[in-house]
Amino acid sequence: MKVGVLLFEDFETLDVFGPVEILGRLREHFQIEFYSEFGGTVINFHGVSIQTQKLEGIINGVDIFLIPGGLGTRKEVNNACLIDKIRQIAGLSRYVLTVCTGSALLAKTGLLDNRTATSNKRAFDWVITNGENVKWIRTARWTIDDKFYTSSGVSAGMDMTLGFLSDLHGLEFAKKVAFQIEYNWQEDKSIDNFSEQ
Repeated sequence: MKVGVLLFEDFETLDVFGPVEILGRLREHFQIEFYSEFGGTVINFHGVSIQTQKLEGIINGVDIFLIPGGLGTRKEVNNACLIDKIRQIAGLSRYVLTVCTGSALLAKTGLLDNRTATSNKRAFDWVITNGENVKWIRTARWTIDDKFYTSSGVSAGMDMTLGFLSDLHGLEFAKKVAFQIEYNWQEDKSIDNFSEQ
């Protein structure tokens, strides 16, 4: 399955590399490629730089479209051209996964209207302003609505990705991957210890 990871300036590091660590070790199942609006090098707040391809190179969607969050989402929600490209690619992709405030970008496209979704709890009040018709769930670690998976903040993207693997390949498969990376997976998507803080 082809995984297209969207990057933009000031993306959150773990939002990207948590899921990439999980999917990337399963090379027989997933091929990961990084994209940005204009291609080239994208640098985040932590100084991580990644070489990307242009989003316009995705013609018919991908199997998995991953949209991270981060401080850069505050700017990109107002980038009409990027939102339009996200709408096109997400609409054609088999699965769409968002981490943290990446759900704000997807919500802005309208594709989450009348669907359940969640996001980073510290940024939750801001995120929900970008999708007034979304059924936001504050207490969820991650949500699933048809092909759309959305997770809470940062590390929650790893829980969601393991949940996604469980849906595709079974619970024991996902547990094995979690064990390989020595990660204590929160298997219940409805439990979010950060929602009340």
